[in-house]
Amino acid sequence: MSDEEYYDEEEVEEEEEEGEEEEEEYEEEEKTNPDERKSARSAMSEGDGNFLKARQEAKKGELDEQLREYINEWRKQRSKEEEELKRLKEKQSKRKEIRAEQEKALAQQKKEEEERIRHVESEKKAKEAEEKRKRLEEAEKKRQMMMQAQKDKQNAGGGGASAGGGGKRTDGGMGNLGDARREMTKTKEQLEEEKKISLSIRIKPLEVDGMYEVELKTKAGELWETIVRLETEKYDLQERQKRQDYDLKELKERQKQQLRQKAMKKGLDPEALTGKYPPKIRMYSKYERRTDTRTYEDRKKLYEGGWEILYCEVLEKDWKEKFEDFSKHAKAKLPKWFGERPGKKSGEPDSPEDEDEVVAEVAPVVDEEPDEEDDEEEEEEEEEEEEEEEEEEE
Repeated sequence: MSDEEYYDEEEVEEEEEEGEEEEEEYEEEEKTNPDERKSARSAMSEGDGNFLKARQEAKKGELDEQLREYINEWRKQRSKEEEELKRLKEKQSKRKEIRAEQEKALAQQKKEEEERIRHVESEKKAKEAEEKRKRLEEAEKKRQMMMQAQKDKQNAGGGGASAGGGGKRTDGGMGNLGDARREMTKTKEQLEEEKKISLSIRIKPLEVDGMYEVELKTKAGELWETIVRLETEKYDLQERQKRQDYDLKELKERQKQQLRQKAMKKGLDPEALTGKYPPKIRMYSKYERRTDTRTYEDRKKLYEGGWEILYCEVLEKDWKEKFEDFSKHAKAKLPKWFGERPGKKSGEPDSPEDEDEVVAEVAPVVDEEPDEEDDEEEEEEEEEEEEEEEEEEE
């Protein structure tokens, strides 16, 4: 709802209230004095109508003025808000531009820093590669000089070197173990790099432009000597590799022998320590937390019969002991009762009477009783004598 509609409604309501009041007054006057009121009614109705119109126009003018003032104030406030919003948008755009410039500067600075670091690293790597190349060149030159000296020495030695070849081969093979280990620890990249440097030193550019016949022959002779020298070096390196392989194989075999001896001392299987993984810890039993200290032979005997053999040995021992006790008993026949031996069945023949044997077997038993009584009497006499000696000493 707009301000104009609001004020129009208020004016209509006020006019209706005033009209109702005038009608009430007019009705009262008619009741009190109807004749006078009729004459005055016509005059008052014309004046009241003009007055009401003038009053309504005045109020409407005031309301229009107030509404105009309100609209002007709203427009001023709106213009201020628009100016403030425009100022904030300009400020925001300026901040975005500044931030974009700062980010651009930071990105440029970061890029320059990365390029600088990359440049420093590349320079460092190039310097290290150059130093390594120089070091390898020096080592290659020294190696070539040593090989040349060895060849000269071999050529000068002649037959003496061939006579002492066996011992020299063994010493050289054992001396090459350190070199072989160093070669084995190198990576593939290192070997490739050393190969390139070595080839760059050995293979020199071939310049044949502008050479005459004599110079070409000389160059061909040099190349032939180079080929012979390289083939000789190749053969020497192959022989050196064979010696190294033999030395490694020999060392591994020695290590296996030592491990076998160690396993035998600990009571293990001879091949227990020569495998890829160490042997398992053998426990005495799965119910006891202690290692098995028995030797391999002792544990092997447990499976050669086990409890059955042990049980048979125990039974054999018990039987022998009981048999010995039984054999010590006296052999005597039972006496006759009423002319018959006990246990005799009807119809069986009479058993032969060996009275002499019975008497011979029973007699020693009778003789042994007095001996036992004599021994007891002697012991009693000795005890009495000892008691008397003790009383005398007291």
